[in-house]
This record gives sequence, C-alpha cells and structure tokens, in this order.
Amino acid sequence: MSAVHPSAIVEDGAVLGQGVEIGPFCHIGPNVVLEDGVRLVSHVVVDGHTRIGAGAVLFPYASAGLPPQDLKYKGEPTRCEIGAGTQIREHCTIHRGTATGTGITKVGEKCLLMAVVHVAHDCVLGDGVIIANNVVMGGHVSIGAGAVIGGSAAIHQFVRIGHGAMVGGVSGVEADVIPFGLVMGNRARLAGLNIVGLRRRGQESADIRRLRAAFRLLFQQEGVFATRLAEAHQRYGADPLIAEILAFIDAPSKRGLIRRDTRTVETEDAA
Repeated sequence: MSAVHPSAIVEDGAVLGQGVEIGPFCHIGPNVVLEDGVRLVSHVVVDGHTRIGAGAVLFPYASAGLPPQDLKYKGEPTRCEIGAGTQIREHCTIHRGTATGTGITKVGEKCLLMAVVHVAHDCVLGDGVIIANNVVMGGHVSIGAGAVIGGSAAIHQFVRIGHGAMVGGVSGVEADVIPFGLVMGNRARLAGLNIVGLRRRGQESADIRRLRAAFRLLFQQEGVFATRLAEAHQRYGADPLIAEILAFIDAPSKRGLIRRDTRTVETEDAA
C-alpha cells in the first residue's frame, strides 16, 4: 500500500509501487512511475514521462521531469529517470531530455544531489555521483560513476567528467575532465589525480603509482601532446585504469580536454 497525503495531487495514469510515501502538497503527473519505497517528503513536483527508482527520496521543493529550458523544445514526450536509492535534496531541479538531444535526462543509482542543484536536459549522471550545493550544469553534460562535484561549480554544456573524478568548489568547468582527475579554479585546471577518491575506493598503492606515472607522462612532460599520448598507449595501454583514461581522451569531444595549463587539447570534433 502507498501513503498519499490528502493535500497531494496524484493524476490519473500515474503508477505507484508498494510502500510509496507522498507527503503534503506534492503533485504527480499522469505519466510518472514511482517504484517501490519512493518517498516524496513534501512540496515535490514530478511530471512528464518520469521514472523514479526504488527507495529514492526527494526533499521539499525538488522537481523532476519538468520541461527543459530549451527554446527548441515543443512538448515532445521525452524522458527523465532517477535511479534507485538516490537522494534529491531541497530545491533541486532535474529537467527531462529534448528531442534534439538524447531524449532522456538520467541520474544513476545511489547518487546524492545536495540542495539547489540543477541538472539540465539530456544530462547523464552515473551511479554514486555526489553533487554538492548550488552546482549548475548545462545541457548534455556527462558525469561518470563515483565522481564528486564541489559546491557552486558550473559545468558547461556538453562537458564530459570521467569516472572517479573530482571538481573543486566554485570551479568553472569548460572542457572535459579525465577519469580520476582533480580540477579546480575559476576556469578549472587539471591539478592532479583524485588520490583521496582512489584510496577510498580501495585502489592498491601500486595501481596509484602507475596512474601517477602515466599522468606525469601525459600532462607534465614537454613536447607535443599527441606524441605523449601515443607513448602512454604503448607503455600503459594494458593497465585497466590507465586504459580508461586513454579511451576517454581518444573519444570524440565537443569541448576538448582540461590540462594543467588551463588550455584545452583540441579534438577533431571540438573545432
């Protein structure tokens, strides 16, 4: 059985799983699916073709699945998904996708979005991502599993942030962040590797030493970046963690790559 406060509005067509709790003054649209154990504390709005995974919690004045802030959007039935066990804190906004994008905005499982976070249309957040207060992201941003975004950071549209990376607070992120990278600054620069995050996730010291060696080769030595990248493939391509970084760098990008000197390494797609 679900518990729905008398002041809440659940429109016909909405699907509620077992043990759903809908608190005072919530509004649930007709195409919404709330899986088992979802809890909407109060004053939460969920609309559009939106699915919220089991055990997720949305706190007061959060909203999910509302139309994107995109003038090209014409009411198409695009989607929004929030994974199981994720916490969405006060005043967060998560907009549905666009027909001109991927058509879906997705937040993974067991994420934490702190107060006043904005997840724009067509963004994809992996599992276990932590987003601190007042972070804003443009459309089409991709954030890998286990990444941490510091408070009041601003992420440009189409930026990719790799698995296990960390963005420092009050950083402006205009280009891509390598997996396990640590960036910070008004215009974010690559400050090093997210060593604390790697250790918390149980990476062995030997793995971290190899990552540091590859990082020094790629980002601290002189010479043409493409040459250093080829050398890194040759030396470290068989190492799974380093291979993930190299694959991230090789993948098409609309924004280029953040380096230590704050300039970007342009890709063919970035031009």
